[in-house]
Amino acid sequence: MILIDNILVSEEILTTKFNCNLSECKGACCTFPGGYGAPILDEEIAMIEDCLSVAFEYLSPKSVTVIKEKGFVEGKEGNFSTVCIDKKDCVFVYYDGDIAKCALEKAYFDGKIKFRKPLSCHLFPVRVSNFSGDYLYYDEFSECKSALELGVSENIHIFENIKDAFIRAYGNDWYNLLTDYAKTLNQE
Repeated sequence: MILIDNILVSEEILTTKFNCNLSECKGACCTFPGGYGAPILDEEIAMIEDCLSVAFEYLSPKSVTVIKEKGFVEGKEGNFSTVCIDKKDCVFVYYDGDIAKCALEKAYFDGKIKFRKPLSCHLFPVRVSNFSGDYLYYDEFSECKSALELGVSENIHIFENIKDAFIRAYGNDWYNLLTDYAKTLNQE
């Protein structure tokens, strides 16, 4: 573990090679079975509410119905997550062929909303725990085996793969410190 500006970071984030491979995993991170969706920060709920009507444009009728009847969030303060359909798909999943994707992110990239997606999704496969401050760690999933293989073949590390998410969460200066440390750690 390393400490960068009061944020603990698992060294695996800096040393593990990883590059998402949607053509192989089919967006598995949006469809993990189990019934719990993506963690949502308390402050993200209002942002997502503001985006719902636009997200509906991309969602299946079933997703829209679930959101209208049950809402898009469940849990309690400090521990919210997205609602899942049939204990699997996040309620914001839409399918591009056989690949699960996020309707919020699609609307964001289409320039229709300013909120990209929940930070937990953006940071994936990194998870955030709190021990009197953020602790970032790599959460390994068998569904991401192809991302590990692609990361090796393209020489891309986790911290590089999710650069935009890290900058969104912690800022450019923090990311530059992380990158500098990774360079020294990964010298061959």
